[in-house]
Amino acid sequence: MLASRLLSILMLLQTRGRMTAPALAEEFEVSVRTIYRDIDELSGAGIPVIADRGRNGGIRLEGGYRTKLTGMTASEAETLFLAGLPGPAAELGLAELLATARLKLAAALPAGAERIAARFHLDPAGWFSAPPVGEFLPLVAQAVWNERCLKIRYRRGGSLEWRKLHPLGLVLKGGNWYLVAERSGSLRTYRVGAIAEAQVLEAGFVRPKGFDLAGYWTSSSREYERSVYGRKAELRLSSRGRGMIALLGSYVLEAVESTASPPDAQGWVRCTVPVEATDFGVQELMLLGEEVEILAPAALRAQMAQMLHRMHAIHKRPLPE
Repeated sequence: MLASRLLSILMLLQTRGRMTAPALAEEFEVSVRTIYRDIDELSGAGIPVIADRGRNGGIRLEGGYRTKLTGMTASEAETLFLAGLPGPAAELGLAELLATARLKLAAALPAGAERIAARFHLDPAGWFSAPPVGEFLPLVAQAVWNERCLKIRYRRGGSLEWRKLHPLGLVLKGGNWYLVAERSGSLRTYRVGAIAEAQVLEAGFVRPKGFDLAGYWTSSSREYERSVYGRKAELRLSSRGRGMIALLGSYVLEAVESTASPPDAQGWVRCTVPVEATDFGVQELMLLGEEVEILAPAALRAQMAQMLHRMHAIHKRPLPE
């Protein structure tokens, strides 16, 4: 632990130039006294580290000294694939490894090469949302990484079912984690947040030859979208409704842009959009409020009218005491 901290202190001083003892103590969650002892250790090892006193003082390396002791472990190097995703890395239990790997990378690069990280940051979660991570994500990640069979109790609808899987990969989509796994010879996708129990088994498995996680996810997600949006609806949209259509997702937005008629005198357009083949289709269109009118199919228009009638009845009656 001491050797690791000494190396980390050295790399921090190399990348940041000057740091105070309290700042270093906070970084490594130790006392200021421990930091000064560490500085003495570095100095005793021949590292030209200097502690300047006074208001503008701090701890620094003399004369632009740079260490070459930045070799990464295999685990640290692997976490660099998550370098832009500190939140998800923490969810996977890799935050400490990622922090160390990034520090070593910054120390090994020429001065100023880390400016990209200072100017660009990736936050994959949507606004006003904090999707449940699922308490079993680190365990699932362990099974994926070590190629061990996984037994999960999965929540689907109102029931819980045990399933034995060959976990092949994890995907972060819209702030939610999904497990891609092989079961009974076919590839399937499971939402990690819907896993109620999980066990990593001793038995291993052989990954399908040539399996491409990114390729599978792209094709399966497109197929899922096509299956969900199994119906078409003809709508009238006000100019404001057209501006709100992005609330329904890019799939619907693209359909509106490609099928919209010229606006009428009031600014309304006619268009054809994909909708879900369930009550969710009506619920989604209700996000647009009075800025949308369903023209067809007749069943969907009637479904919307019934929903609005029920809502009107609820809100028309007196408030409960």
